[in-house]
Amino acid sequence: MAFGEYIRKKRLELYASDPRYSVRQVAGRINVQPSYLSKVEREEVAPPGEDTTRRLAENIGEDPDVLLALAGKVSSDLRDVIRKRPALFAQLIRELKDMPDHAILRVVREVRDGNW
Repeated sequence: MAFGEYIRKKRLELYASDPRYSVRQVAGRINVQPSYLSKVEREEVAPPGEDTTRRLAENIGEDPDVLLALAGKVSSDLRDVIRKRPALFAQLIRELKDMPDHAILRVVREVRDGNW
């Protein structure tokens, strides 16, 4: 699903039970013009930058990394990690791309817990 389509779907789901999720009100809370947010939702403009995407994610209760990925971006903290060892992270990501979720979660747990 495209970034704007995803945002619009999520916002409308929230709006169905809470009028605070109108385009105008969400735009105000994330400090953008309502017309801009509307254009983002309709895919008429590129997704916003990292800071705006993070504010939007927080506002609609979504994971910022998921929204950044849908926008074709990587968060600055992850970029910094990847830049330290680009070849290794490229290889790791390529190896993980076809693994089932449970296998990736196991790797994450092992790294987090230091059991490797």
